[in-house]
Amino acid sequence: MNRKEGETVNIHFGSEKWHQAAALYVRMQVFVLERGIHLTEEFDIDDHDKTNYVVIYDGNQAVATGRYKQKDVETIRPGRIAVLKDYRNRGLGQQIIEELEKESLERGVKQSIIHGELTAAAFYEKLGYKKCSEEYLEDGVPCVTLKKQLVQ
Repeated sequence: MNRKEGETVNIHFGSEKWHQAAALYVRMQVFVLERGIHLTEEFDIDDHDKTNYVVIYDGNQAVATGRYKQKDVETIRPGRIAVLKDYRNRGLGQQIIEELEKESLERGVKQSIIHGELTAAAFYEKLGYKKCSEEYLEDGVPCVTLKKQLVQ
């Protein structure tokens, strides 16, 4: 990525087929190939034709993604946050979360709940999320639930 640190790259939110393919590509690289999560656990019923994703692109290359899931009128559950290995530690994960929260606020959503991997809990806490559960296994990975009240 030939950009200065902290510079925003092309970010898109939507459910177009080409865009969904980009999001699933990043998840395939990170969760399935790198982390060894089974295909049937990574790609689930929440990945369908109307699912919205945020993807950050470096040119035509999808480099980071997150899935938007609205649980009810007041709550979203961001998920499947992933950044390609060569693009980590550049603030892209934070940009994904911020974009998901921005979209949520535009829809009148007031709360965000994340089922975060235990190893990522500190990252979410830096973004204002608070742990609200004990540790549990999800898809064979130790996780905790974190919440954040969204404000404009």
